[in-house]
Amino acid sequence: MNTLFEKFDQISKSPAAQLSAYKAQGKKAIGVLPYYAPEELVYAAGMVPFGMWGSNKKTISRAKEYCATFYCTIAQLAVEMLLDGTMDGLDGVITPTICDTLRPMSQNIRVSMSDKMPVIFLAHPQNRFDLNGLTFTVSQYTNIRKKLEEIAGKPITDDDIRAAIKVYNACHVQQRRFVKLAGEHPDVVTAVRRSAVLKAGWFMLKDEYCAMLKELNDKIEALPACDWPGTKVVVSGIIFDNPILLQIFDDYKIAIVADDVAHESRTFKTDIPDDADPMMALAKQFANRDHDVLLYDPQSSKNRRAEFVAQLVKDSGADGLVLFMQQFCDPEEMEYPYLKKELDAQGIPHIKLGIDQQMRDFGQARTALQAFADVLAVG
Repeated sequence: MNTLFEKFDQISKSPAAQLSAYKAQGKKAIGVLPYYAPEELVYAAGMVPFGMWGSNKKTISRAKEYCATFYCTIAQLAVEMLLDGTMDGLDGVITPTICDTLRPMSQNIRVSMSDKMPVIFLAHPQNRFDLNGLTFTVSQYTNIRKKLEEIAGKPITDDDIRAAIKVYNACHVQQRRFVKLAGEHPDVVTAVRRSAVLKAGWFMLKDEYCAMLKELNDKIEALPACDWPGTKVVVSGIIFDNPILLQIFDDYKIAIVADDVAHESRTFKTDIPDDADPMMALAKQFANRDHDVLLYDPQSSKNRRAEFVAQLVKDSGADGLVLFMQQFCDPEEMEYPYLKKELDAQGIPHIKLGIDQQMRDFGQARTALQAFADVLAVG
């Protein structure tokens, strides 16, 4: 089991090396920026979908020429890695535009990368539920399909997409299984290990990742029940993958038993439904995504998302919620008052921590998390 954890950890910490390894095998790779790009189409084309969610190691330098200072660091660091050559091994990049930062950033990437690689623009509809929304999504995905065919040098058949859908749905099952098992065995699946396992999935072909993850899940499932002496929390936010920050959870025995994180469970909680048309199936998956701060909710007046998060805390048996708020993320900042109102109404303790990927000093976060753990232990 430790060997598997070490493999996942190595991959999560060395995406550039992982990309180089795939290129050495003669594979083409496509960068996939947040959020909800149909990476199944990349897989169906026989290429490697490669997640780009910023970096905890990079400093922002060249990206300042293109990005406003109030862009979130995920966006700025994605541009930085493209500009400084870190991602030169990519054969193209998909740029979704689901928030106010990603929209202009996609054009920054198009301008700055036009001489290096194809840049594939993706505009998701917010009114995604009815036939018009589904049709628009299919049209966007069809454009991506055509661009990928040009890069791959071969057609992507419907059967190719159906096979990719099968692989991805099977992987979703194992990812959700891992999240559940991690919550049941925090003595073995530490916060640092949990993040590494989930993060590695962004840098691996899904069939390879799924096979490794299933093997790990089987081993964890065979362990005796864990009598956890610490506290249990649900984490929410866009991303929190810094090992130094995660180590604080482990130091104070704060177990992560579930998450509402865009970089983690929000990605794989919604399967791709059955449909005779595989492109429509992918569009329906996007339409079926729900309880997400980045997506339009026609019933927003009912505070459904806040209710969902509160219920997740209760269902998971957590003692409270830790909210990691990405600096300069307007959707999260605007949502927080409604989320806080619901958590307070249901008597759920929570703490809000502002973070970004340029943080190097976690002294305040350590103090806040230690105090929060003490409060939960007393409660």
